Amino acid sequence: MKTLVIGGGGREHALALALSRDPNVTEVHAAPGNPGMAACATLHPVDPMDGPAVAALATGLGVDLVVVGPEAPLVGGVADTVREAGVACFGPSAAAARLEGSKAFAKDVMAAAEVPTAMARVCDTDEEVADALDAFGAPYVVKDDGLAAGKGVVVTEDRDEAVAHAKGCVRVVIEEYLDGPEVSLFAITDGETVYPLQPAQDFKRALDADQGPNTGGMGAYTPLPWAPDDLVEDVRRRVLEPTVVEMAHRGAPFSGLLYAGLALTKRGLRVVEFNARFGDPETQALLQRMDSPLGVLLLAAAEGRLHEVDPPTWRGGAAVTVVVAAAGYPESPRKGDVITGVAAADALEGVDVIHAGTATAGDDLVTAGGRVLAVTAVGDSVADARARAYEGVDLIEIDGAHHRTDIAAGV
Repeated sequence: MKTLVIGGGGREHALALALSRDPNVTEVHAAPGNPGMAACATLHPVDPMDGPAVAALATGLGVDLVVVGPEAPLVGGVADTVREAGVACFGPSAAAARLEGSKAFAKDVMAAAEVPTAMARVCDTDEEVADALDAFGAPYVVKDDGLAAGKGVVVTEDRDEAVAHAKGCVRVVIEEYLDGPEVSLFAITDGETVYPLQPAQDFKRALDADQGPNTGGMGAYTPLPWAPDDLVEDVRRRVLEPTVVEMAHRGAPFSGLLYAGLALTKRGLRVVEFNARFGDPETQALLQRMDSPLGVLLLAAAEGRLHEVDPPTWRGGAAVTVVVAAAGYPESPRKGDVITGVAAADALEGVDVIHAGTATAGDDLVTAGGRVLAVTAVGDSVADARARAYEGVDLIEIDGAHHRTDIAAGV
């Protein structure tokens, strides 16, 4: 099986690495990829947003499967263009990717499917924003209706901050605050069959103890020893399958990776958001523990025959991912700082250094984005995997870089 991964971030590196370890996969290509992906994939300088160019690359290479990683190409219809060219593609259509592309649309789908979620109001004017903030009270939860690279949500006690965020968006969704721990639960689906993956937890705030600004994610771990035993089955029955049925009913069947961001509140399970692709950095941890051949699962989903293959199975133990971020992240990440120590960290037993915001400058590896690296480790327990991950982080040097020191602490 020949595969092509579209994108160049940490999620795409993790996907390419997992595909390269699938004995059924003979070739892995990536467009545009990143310097770390060059070790497991052949890179091609193609714009992920250019659907015709992606389709032409796929047909030219003769690949059997295209995997579209980032949300923007999915919302932009790249998966549709690839399928129209006759190539199997793992990733939802533009119509189905609206589940992530519009939070207002996702709320409408959840209401129709009777999926438990936070009460919310969709606001287009300053007056509607003020009324909604009054209705729900603090902490204020204000979400940009559209894509915002993981930074479109503000949760704050400061009303002025909430209003300012709303003013910076064309349309916002304002919600009631949900208490309790958050959990990410992904599912592979072909629009009918739904195979949930294991739950994971990520850490959104930039600083220890969940302080600082919201980010795309500073670390993650799986499994969750504290989660209810029936969590996966409960989410499959009450969230994932009803959503897939509703999307089919709307004429926009969802085929790809359905990501449910959840809150386990005092009043029970609630959906915080849907995404239409693998999450970052949870994917890095999850794929390290998947025992099933990833390519077989994704191809079966893309071809509408997921029921023909076995559900995913998992190795024992745990995996922990710690993100190393550039100086200034998330407000204004600095680019061009030299990165050292990656090879030493990658050589540690059970450790993979996943590239995200990296580039080359001459013979140097340098920073090229906010979240630079995701050091991912496996171990016999969460504590063991955590210790290995931080051992890897300690070997990496980037001027001004920062990371959280409390990922999976005390689990």
